[in-house]
Amino acid sequence: MQSDGQRQHFEMPGDLWISTQSEALHFEDSIRSADEPNGLSRALPRFDVHDLTADIGSIAARKRDAATISRLKMELDAQACHIRQQEASLAHSQSIFERASKAARIGVWECDLPGDTLHWTSGTYDLFDVPRGSALDRNEILNCYTPASAEMLHVLRSKAIEERTGFTMDAEIVTPKGNRRWIRLTATVESENGVAARIFGIKQDITEEKLLWERTRYLAEFDVMTGLANRSQFQSKLSDLCAPNDDRNAGGTLLLVDLDGFKDVNDTFGHASGDECLKEVSQRLASVCSGAELVARVGGDEFAVLLGSHLDRSAVEDIAGQIVHAISKPVDRGSQMFNLSASIGIARVEASTSSELFRKADTALYAAKAAGRNTFRIFNPDMTQAPSAVRQWPMP
Repeated sequence: MQSDGQRQHFEMPGDLWISTQSEALHFEDSIRSADEPNGLSRALPRFDVHDLTADIGSIAARKRDAATISRLKMELDAQACHIRQQEASLAHSQSIFERASKAARIGVWECDLPGDTLHWTSGTYDLFDVPRGSALDRNEILNCYTPASAEMLHVLRSKAIEERTGFTMDAEIVTPKGNRRWIRLTATVESENGVAARIFGIKQDITEEKLLWERTRYLAEFDVMTGLANRSQFQSKLSDLCAPNDDRNAGGTLLLVDLDGFKDVNDTFGHASGDECLKEVSQRLASVCSGAELVARVGGDEFAVLLGSHLDRSAVEDIAGQIVHAISKPVDRGSQMFNLSASIGIARVEASTSSELFRKADTALYAAKAAGRNTFRIFNPDMTQAPSAVRQWPMP
């Protein structure tokens, strides 16, 4: 209810203003009863104040609805803008991830369980030389793994799924294009309600890392010039052969091979010619001793051969004779012929330490040289060696 001091105004035709509802009713009655010549009563339409109030309320409601709609539209526009920004940010992050994955040669993979449905990122497709987006068959992908790697993958994967854990392994693959690669595979099993639901992880191309490691290992264990095992690998192998708890301690044989006349070749024709002679001798030695456990170059013109315990004395003597014969053949280097020979000292393992075994073989080698060279001798306790000729090798 409005007070007397409050007044509502409604605009009517002819600039006529009506104050309150009661005044409006009074004014309507008066103008309809008057006999005016201008016919004002006929000019004014009959109206209902209650209807007018309802119309005004409806207009106000529509205005409120319009304001609400406008506000909601602004909120939707703001949300749409935020979503577009998030999409742009996500696309940018995806682009960075793709570039980083390509640079690091990494691909992400996922396999649903138990259906074995594979999902790969672009990097994984590239790693296997498979067109991006191609349908994936896990059995076909497994054919890319070498037999040894496939077997290891099966064992580790089965265990991880059973225990709902994960694993890491290095595997060798051959892609459909014939490219041979090494990959580092990491995997994690995700469970739902205690049941393995999927297995996922990354695969990284480590071919260059593997080649570098192989090269480093080769330099650490092999003689670069001849391709034979080096002294470090020989010492390690000899220690294994002589280990007290090693069953092979019951047998095995060490042959020390020293070239006769090699110093004359170096002094007369130079080190380049000497190197060519060492390469040729190494090839002959490796050929004769193809069944040996190790053939190594242990010094400038000294070589060592480790034979297995399955060879008896007669077989060892036969191999030693073949070595002497093979090395005694002239080395033909085109315009030059080099004549070398070999002296060989032989010692059986027989519960010796690595140092003791080496000293025995060295003593037998000294005996072979004393016998005129170009021959071999097998160690026996009666052999003696001049103190000045005894070599002290730091054997592990």
